[in-house]
Amino acid sequence: MKKHKIGMTLSLVLAAGTLLGACGKSNDGDKAGKDGNKEKAFSVAMVTDVGGVDDKSFNQSSWEGLQNFGKENGLTKGKGGYDYLASKSDADYTTNLNKLAREGFDLVYAIGFLMPAALEEIANQQKDSKFAIVDAEVKLPNVASILFKEQEAGFLAGVAAAQTTKSNHIGFIGGMDVPVIERFQSGFLAGVKASKPEVQVDVQFAGAFDKAELGQAIASKMYSSGADVIFHAAGATGVGLFKEANDRKKKDPSKEFWAIGVDRDQADMGQNVVLTSAIKRVDVAVKDLSTKTKDGHFPGGEVTLYGLAEDGVGLAPINANAANKADIEASVKDWVEKIKSGTIKVPGTRDELKSFNPQK
Repeated sequence: MKKHKIGMTLSLVLAAGTLLGACGKSNDGDKAGKDGNKEKAFSVAMVTDVGGVDDKSFNQSSWEGLQNFGKENGLTKGKGGYDYLASKSDADYTTNLNKLAREGFDLVYAIGFLMPAALEEIANQQKDSKFAIVDAEVKLPNVASILFKEQEAGFLAGVAAAQTTKSNHIGFIGGMDVPVIERFQSGFLAGVKASKPEVQVDVQFAGAFDKAELGQAIASKMYSSGADVIFHAAGATGVGLFKEANDRKKKDPSKEFWAIGVDRDQADMGQNVVLTSAIKRVDVAVKDLSTKTKDGHFPGGEVTLYGLAEDGVGLAPINANAANKADIEASVKDWVEKIKSGTIKVPGTRDELKSFNPQK
């Protein structure tokens, strides 16, 4: 009887231990699962256009946004975290998008207006994958599209250029004559018109976003013809503008050769020549959409538009060496308020520019 009681007691102790152990394992497993999901449940990657990830402009800004998202969410670079594939030619777009989707990334970005056809093809094949495209619209349920009001950033750049020029002659270098660049151009010309209508603007297109030598050649002609401020919306082609401005400034420090950057703050391209930059916060948009998707709010089939009101575009700080820095800043601030309030609508096309009246 005594032995029987001891046996019963041992059995109960063992059973309780087993239950507690099971509960402990279950809780630990849930916790590990949750922690594991927190770290590994969401991964994101992007495919650059031919400009490359270090183009000092559009692709680089996108990658910075992806890196910020990854770091904030405890991800590491590579498969299962955050990553990118650089495209060396148009033929790489389809291959790279397909590769990232097959590797299991939860969200794959196509960076740039050159990729809608490639993305549409892959998104139709990989219907269970989620994609996003910047600067274009793809009307599929598993694709989110991101667009910007580049004309608003361009307008502010135009105001700054007009307020800075002493020759009343400035320039605009576009990469390719496409809708995205047309918005920058139209806004820039509108800003000049609103601020100082007598200023002459020389507009030229390089026909490429990855040809710095073309950007430099165009900038050289513009500066030689009397322009003292040049704005580029040309991706890596615009690197040539900065080289030309820096080279000329070194040869003749007494003269002004101002350059205005695009997409990201390009002040690092020349301390003595970069007046400001028309900022397009691709980094903000990429991080924002990644967060929404991670949280279960993927805007598939929709277009998300970022402008001044959404802090999606803006103007970088004015160079401290600008003679009338305070006046430029005051003028820019005034126009920002007018745009945000809807007092004026900045034209986004050349046709809209024709009827633009800043006094209305």
